[in-house]
Amino acid sequence: MSKTQEKTTQQFETLFFGPARAYGSLTLEYYEKLLSAQMEAFRSYSDLSLAQARAWTDVKDSEGLKQVFETQQKAAKELGERLQGDTKKVVDLSQEFLQKGQQLAEQNVKAASAATK
Repeated sequence: MSKTQEKTTQQFETLFFGPARAYGSLTLEYYEKLLSAQMEAFRSYSDLSLAQARAWTDVKDSEGLKQVFETQQKAAKELGERLQGDTKKVVDLSQEFLQKGQQLAEQNVKAASAATK
């Protein structure tokens, strides 16, 4: 390979391929974490819903009905708290992705400036 080809290959690596791989890796990491959080939340919400549905099938008298209503209130409170926590988790993940993306862009601009000199 000639020096010109090597320099061109190195510039393509520095300017295009390296940054594209780094951004792709960052994006993949973000979506992996986001999907994991969503699956965890879905499982939690499903378990809570199924538990509440089962509680309704066990109602046999007024005392059972009273207990179901009490557990429904507790479940609603728990669900609200869980939603807040899950929302915060997604916001934190998004902010982390944005910060890392900005750092990556800054690094790429510096590398591109150095490569074109």
